[in-house]
Amino acid sequence: MQVAILRYNAGNTQSVRHALERLGVTPLITDDPDKLASADKVIFPGVGHAHSAMAYLKSKNLDQLIPQFKQPFLGICLGMQLLCEHSEEGDTPCLGVFPIKVVKFDRFVTTETNGYKVPHMGWNNLLKMNGTLTKGLTDEDYMYFVHSYFVELSEHTSAQSEHIIPFSAMIEKGNFYAAQFHPEKSSQQGSKIIQNFLEI
Repeated sequence: MQVAILRYNAGNTQSVRHALERLGVTPLITDDPDKLASADKVIFPGVGHAHSAMAYLKSKNLDQLIPQFKQPFLGICLGMQLLCEHSEEGDTPCLGVFPIKVVKFDRFVTTETNGYKVPHMGWNNLLKMNGTLTKGLTDEDYMYFVHSYFVELSEHTSAQSEHIIPFSAMIEKGNFYAAQFHPEKSSQQGSKIIQNFLEI
């Protein structure tokens, strides 16, 4: 099985690579469209800014290619957000795989929510799980989040979490799966999510 990690001008590729290696998988890290298209599975990691990341994808024509992928595809953090329709970060049109918007937490901070900080950083549990990748998990399992923007709840939400308001912690649609948190940094419970993805 060939697992490809999408390389772009941001990302968290090395942490994802180490997480896969711990599960016995040696991934290919590439931005080559042909190699990505021929991989059995693709992981789109994410740390960075939506606008610059999308600009890089467009420079490689990956903005056209990624939505056409048929193999299992996992977006992580920014990788999840870029699979959506639009991000408020840099007013960025994204890949449009999921017809959902990415919204800034700041707009929901009020005098009543001043105990919450942005970015949302730390461990949160997953709620209302009904997705493929959460098999074997419970709402007592916590994942590691670092983000200032969130994906709105929708029919594609497969797990929720909450920071100021409820948001999509995971989404899925067809062969596309995504997590707002970092499974590669979420200990054994995060490894379980990656393992579930590898077993699709």
